[in-house]
Amino acid sequence: MKTKWKADPAHAEIQFTVKHLMITTVTGYFRDFELDVETEGDDFTKASTIVFTAKIDSINTNNAQRDTHLKSADFFASDEYSRLIFEGKHFKKHAANYLLSGDLTIRNVTRPVEVEVEYGGTIKDPWGQKRAGFTLEGKINRKDFNLTWDAVTEAGHVVVSNEIKIHCAIELVKQTQTLTVAEQQAEHAEA
Repeated sequence: MKTKWKADPAHAEIQFTVKHLMITTVTGYFRDFELDVETEGDDFTKASTIVFTAKIDSINTNNAQRDTHLKSADFFASDEYSRLIFEGKHFKKHAANYLLSGDLTIRNVTRPVEVEVEYGGTIKDPWGQKRAGFTLEGKINRKDFNLTWDAVTEAGHVVVSNEIKIHCAIELVKQTQTLTVAEQQAEHAEA
């Protein structure tokens, strides 16, 4: 039986870090996002769907001027490309943890990405809901996704590094309705 899971935004963070002037790190977040997962029973290694979307306009680096620049055509071009999408393909055991591989799309450019995942476990909360926790770590090269804006200081220092580190803490909540395969196919046909 297919089981649906959704991220609990109150207990999840989508974070990224980037080097600034190659001497310090700037941290940012996507505040508006969704994560939908479908598994066979409660087995995440048998996930048939892992889809994450984040609204680019929800980017927050604790600096309004920088956020506006990130939303501009120099970076994400949020007027034209309103969201980024990750579609997971494989979630498999790897040593003590897991690897999640899939396709990340930013600015209409899709590239394969692999992140390391620590599975925190699955529990029933005090209100009877089943929850699963995960921590994800990975990195991408921003230029692979046409985020190519560059500047160099007079001393020759790069303003923004190409490497973006990704850190996510995700709490999924099992949805009360479990679907049979036929129900799932019907639901996808309607979408």
